[in-house]
Amino acid sequence: MSDRDVTISRLGINRRDFMKYCTATATAMGLSTSVAPRIAAAITSPNRPPVIWLHGQECTGCTESLLRPSHPTLDHLILDLISLDYHETLSAGAGHQAEHFLQESVKANKGKFILVIEGAVPVKDGGIYCQVGGKPFLDTVKELGPQAAAVIAIGSCASWGGIQSAPPNPTGATGVPAVLKDIPVVTIPGCPPHPQNFLSTVIHFLTFKKLPALDDKGRPLFAYGRLIHENCERRPHFDAGRFATSFGSEGHRLGYCLFKLGCKGPITHANCPSILFCEVGSGAWPVGTGHPCFGCVEEDVAFKVPLFTQAYINNPTPAAGQPSVVQERESGVTTGGAALAGAAVGIAVGASMMAGKKAADRQDDEE
Repeated sequence: MSDRDVTISRLGINRRDFMKYCTATATAMGLSTSVAPRIAAAITSPNRPPVIWLHGQECTGCTESLLRPSHPTLDHLILDLISLDYHETLSAGAGHQAEHFLQESVKANKGKFILVIEGAVPVKDGGIYCQVGGKPFLDTVKELGPQAAAVIAIGSCASWGGIQSAPPNPTGATGVPAVLKDIPVVTIPGCPPHPQNFLSTVIHFLTFKKLPALDDKGRPLFAYGRLIHENCERRPHFDAGRFATSFGSEGHRLGYCLFKLGCKGPITHANCPSILFCEVGSGAWPVGTGHPCFGCVEEDVAFKVPLFTQAYINNPTPAAGQPSVVQERESGVTTGGAALAGAAVGIAVGASMMAGKKAADRQDDEE
């Protein structure tokens, strides 16, 4: 039995489901399904990369989101995919014992470990407003960043300061990229971000020994390359001119577009409507529950633009299909055109999922 099969057996899953998961991961990252075997080999490799996870100014929401998904489970993530050497929330040890092990892990894995930072870094007055282990968090970040193989800032706080950096920002809270200016930092913003975006970034690094393609803000393009507005389930209502004008109104109950209630989806780049949260169905994201998106992944939107202020659509996209000339128009767009837009999105998502499933089945049969 191969090492991969031993690992899969220990996880309590069958090989077919495992390969389907690897194929789905490849699809989520915008990669060809043909790389699924390489992802499988990286995941099951006994050479797990050590991960050191630091906490700064934050609410631990990013860690909480990491505890929720079942694909993979937390024990599979930290025992089989990575070696979580240090995490202030999940570590069994504490105090001097934990800090000693942190230094020993850094010394033994210099240039090999993945540094994950959760929370903003206060820089005012030498960083005295956040101290861990008797020294400013700012100093720890500056010390460990240059020694890591890769640095990942998880959450909006670590990416660009988050709510702590909102005016007047008394502690000088800032994001990790602004502190480690000479080091490439992957930012995975969100309040909290989807754990799959973090996991896919780590798997990409394990598989290809390099970071995924990033945008100009350091965000993985596979997760932050498209506007929420383009894939939102309420997009057909936007195209048809159907908007909820107040909470609890008939339009709100019918699922109309939340643009007039201040939804920031048209200016927010994220894959929230595509992967959802908590694996509990279509309502598992803010817009699905009837609340406007507040742009938590965008530095210049969340915590700086008033929640119910309408977004400025500076990059409008047309409907997926041309409206019929024989149908009655609503606010300049036909209901037929809105239906075509919704149908086109559904067809594209369905086709992608089926392609991934067929590729996994075919790969499984071939091997």
